Amino acid sequence: MARESKANKAKRAGEINRRLTLEHPDAHCALHHQNAYQLLVATILSAQCTDKRVNMVTPELFAAYPGPKELAAAPREEIGEAIRSTGFFNAKAKNLSGMAQAVMADHGGEIPATLPELVRLPGVGRKTANVILGNVFGVPGIVVDTHMIRLSNLLELAESKDAVRIEHGLMDLLPPEEWTMFSHRIIDHGRQICIARRPRCGDCVLADLCPSAKLPLS
Repeated sequence: MARESKANKAKRAGEINRRLTLEHPDAHCALHHQNAYQLLVATILSAQCTDKRVNMVTPELFAAYPGPKELAAAPREEIGEAIRSTGFFNAKAKNLSGMAQAVMADHGGEIPATLPELVRLPGVGRKTANVILGNVFGVPGIVVDTHMIRLSNLLELAESKDAVRIEHGLMDLLPPEEWTMFSHRIIDHGRQICIARRPRCGDCVLADLCPSAKLPLS
């Protein structure tokens, strides 16, 4: 099969995004938050954990530690107990504590609003940084999570499992103003239709654009 040109791939990516916009009109960040601090904490907790579980834990967590100052001063063991049900709680408590201390020491208690500053915080990678930038600060970014890795490869918009390569590749295919919402739409589609172990290709609005679609013979 001939290799798809970048122009054709960009055109297909645009049509995929258009259809996903219609299919998932209510796509949004599923982690409950009221500010950058809360979303940063919730996103760190969401690693290897469902958004539903995180949303069950964070109200009490934010009541106990309403900002970076309180979280930075809390004993790590205490934080760990508060987030135990999210899994990997010792590692997450270490990251939360380190993040809060760095925010206090280096940013005057304010969550930074640039990618280079965010990724220097403990426990914060490009995925987490792009979640914060796109959903709080209005800075466009592609969020490469497990759904994005899987679907972008199935759709052959990406040819890599490397998150950074996928991120930059998709940035070349879509206009910046679509990056954040495209990420939400892909995540919703991965959760609802293109489910990892039982993809619903027969119900998928992208089936004719997806080289990996498995449709019943007519």
